[in-house]
Amino acid sequence: MSVAAPLAPVTTTPATTVTPAHAPGEVDNRPTYISFGLAYLLGHGAAAVSAGDAPLLGLPGWLPMTLLGAGLAIGTVQATLAATRAQRTATDPDELLSGKLLGAAWVTGFVALFLAITGLTSTLGNPDLQTMLWPTGSGLIVGLLYIAEGAQRRNLLHYSLGTWLALTSTAALLTGSTGLYWVLTLAGGGAYALATALEHRRLTTRPVTRLTITGKLARQ
Repeated sequence: MSVAAPLAPVTTTPATTVTPAHAPGEVDNRPTYISFGLAYLLGHGAAAVSAGDAPLLGLPGWLPMTLLGAGLAIGTVQATLAATRAQRTATDPDELLSGKLLGAAWVTGFVALFLAITGLTSTLGNPDLQTMLWPTGSGLIVGLLYIAEGAQRRNLLHYSLGTWLALTSTAALLTGSTGLYWVLTLAGGGAYALATALEHRRLTTRPVTRLTITGKLARQ
């Protein structure tokens, strides 16, 4: 008759590993920042150097608005795609709904801006208002959307960039039809360039802690 050795109790050894990775629902805003930054630098920059009685460069009148519009369109698509990617990795139903609403807010905001500017220029009979209202109005809309996204995602960089854009875009109206383009180019384009660099640092230095449990079964 043989007696089997009793099984030793199962022991678990918690092991915590820290791996640099994006948290669920995290958004990489660099494509959006680069698209909008180029729109500011190229679109507003072209308008700045070609505006006024003594322009630095003689550029076609349609070129600045075309560059600005293309950059804003690409940036809006990038922002919507970023919100969609965040939805795919989000696990909280409330965060999922918030991401969908923020994505739709981009379309709503620019449609509302188009209606407001079109209505004002038509009512006042001054089409030249569009050259001032589109650059500043788009900066205001983007800034307010960034503020909302930053608050929802708890992203201080995104929130701060939105605050800066909203304030500088509207303050640019105080500098006149020529000065506002320089303000938007330098203040807006510079802010996007800085935010792109800080976004890279934010994503690469933010750790995600994963808890892994290992068990050992010993037989004596």
